[in-house]
Amino acid sequence: MDEHSENWRNYYQKAMSRRHNLRTEKARSLTTSNLRVAVDCGCGTGSDIDYLSQFGWQVYGFDVNPDAVSLCHERFSDRALIDVIQSSFENYDYPNAGIVLAHNSLFFADPRHFDNMWRKLAGSIECGGVFVGDFMGVDDSWAERYRSPVTALTQSQVEALFADFDIIEFNERREHAQTALGHMKFWHTYSVIAVKVGG
Repeated sequence: MDEHSENWRNYYQKAMSRRHNLRTEKARSLTTSNLRVAVDCGCGTGSDIDYLSQFGWQVYGFDVNPDAVSLCHERFSDRALIDVIQSSFENYDYPNAGIVLAHNSLFFADPRHFDNMWRKLAGSIECGGVFVGDFMGVDDSWAERYRSPVTALTQSQVEALFADFDIIEFNERREHAQTALGHMKFWHTYSVIAVKVGG
């Protein structure tokens, strides 16, 4: 196993014990779409999938990493309302949804195809539906020095993605802090909660 695969496997082992993101709860409280379908982009070990499925939501998830997908298949083998597949952001066929989650995952979208991917992702959200996710800022340590291509955006570029949304929360993070595996890096991210109003 190469170092990259080993790092992801270690990450998923730590993530298995993590509870769902509190912003997922906020998304559920904010949505006015009657479509009880959610998509978790870069779903990892499925903590947010688990949370939403407990409220009767049909939840689709995808992750590019086969270890994450295998863990989800084992974890949710008895739940008919959960469907997790291996896919990239660019190749995923986004269903119409009332909630789309992208917690700390859009960083790894292919920058060459980001604009087209975002049109598909945003277009899949029903009016009244909610997007919750994070974007990498241009000053992040990984923006120039990550092992694979990443998508790093300016604040104005992130804001421009939400022309058809009401932005409920928009938070910038700039700090030196640890990764999930305990490595120090400089984090520069934008976290967004937004409700679809048109488009």
